[in-house]
Amino acid sequence: MDLFTAVETRRSVKHYDVSEKMTSSEFNQLIQATMLSPTSYNIQHWRFLRVTDSRLRSRLKDAAWGQQQVEDASELIILCADINAWKDRPERYWADAPREARELLVPMLTDFYRDKPQLQRDEAIRSCGLAAQTMMLAAKALGYDTGALVGFDSDKVAELINLPEGYLIGMMIVVGKASKAANGRGGQLALGEVLFENQF
Repeated sequence: MDLFTAVETRRSVKHYDVSEKMTSSEFNQLIQATMLSPTSYNIQHWRFLRVTDSRLRSRLKDAAWGQQQVEDASELIILCADINAWKDRPERYWADAPREARELLVPMLTDFYRDKPQLQRDEAIRSCGLAAQTMMLAAKALGYDTGALVGFDSDKVAELINLPEGYLIGMMIVVGKASKAANGRGGQLALGEVLFENQF
């Protein structure tokens, strides 16, 4: 599918055909594409939790205030991020780069984030957002529908998935085939309300 077609036709789907399942090959292709998402300093904060246990999905549905797509979609992926990834062996983020680049970038990266907890958290969330959009567009290109969920009790979800210390939950992504088309777009703001040049 053409990228612009994927962008135009991607919608947040709420109702999924429970008989439709992604193949292993498709799922791997989806994750490999998502892992190409950009991150600051190539930190790759994201951690993808694929939920395949039906009992856990049922409990996660309850934590998501009964949203049925949590159970029904072919895939449920919880996008998390390691807030402290910036200091977790940062040399590995540049392992394949020339030595000169490594020697420049690794100290620069640690200096940039050290003692800045808000920036560390913001960067982890930005990384989740970029990965989520890549995942949803890649899924659409593969012929699947998606939905991004932030409507859930994050403390309960963290408990259910045993979220590690120092991690955050960005969102849940459901992937599958729609059993019911998404509603029409609610309304786009006019270009003049969102696009500015040089200054506001």
